[in-house]
Amino acid sequence: MNWKRHIAIIIALINLNVQAAAGESLNIAFGEWPPYLSESFENKGVVAHLIKDIFAEEGITVNLTFFPWARAYAETAKGEQDLTGVWMHKPDRELDFYYSEPILTEKFVFFHLKTYPFDWTNLKDLKELGIGGGIGYSYGPEFDAALDTGVFEIERVATDKQNFIKLLLGRIQVYPQEMNVGYAALKQHFTEKDVLKITHHPKEILSNQSYVLFPKKLHKSKALLLKFNRQLNKFKQNGRYEKYFDQKIKGR
Repeated sequence: MNWKRHIAIIIALINLNVQAAAGESLNIAFGEWPPYLSESFENKGVVAHLIKDIFAEEGITVNLTFFPWARAYAETAKGEQDLTGVWMHKPDRELDFYYSEPILTEKFVFFHLKTYPFDWTNLKDLKELGIGGGIGYSYGPEFDAALDTGVFEIERVATDKQNFIKLLLGRIQVYPQEMNVGYAALKQHFTEKDVLKITHHPKEILSNQSYVLFPKKLHKSKALLLKFNRQLNKFKQNGRYEKYFDQKIKGR
């Protein structure tokens, strides 16, 4: 064998070994959604921590980047990010993405001032109310359909903080949000005095499952999806999954 060719083969084998040792690395796009996801939190929030550890079981490292939600979605749909989380199911999203198995169950409720006598049985009861909302947010198919057909209107702003300020000032009467997310935002941005002014209605708007989305634009997405689902199901079966959320409840 020619010595130059021999050296070239050795170098190629070394490079392959280095790549194998380094493992695969993925870029994941998130949006701010405390307490589940936040760039300012240790481990970036309980859901980000869970996703990171799921991929670690497959020998895959992850780079976590936070964007505005619409940008996280758009960049991943174009294949500029490897996956994004977490999102509720909407049929139109299936055009761009494969859905993982459910990674989170959420409970959406209406927040309101304790001094405001709010009650509701169906969405028609919201017709005369000032309703806050997040830009780009869906609150489930029934809510979205009522909004599209003019049953009520909502005033959308960028952040939970802005919506709660409007609620405290009386500019809106109710604000729909996931229960844990809403109380985390109140604790983060407001004084105890203001937090005590706000409560939530016990009736759920929806109990919703959220998913990690893998872009159809990338050929590797199907294989990654299988790996992710396999490990997620293992975590659920062996009790490891629940421990992440137990730690969240304990404030870790």
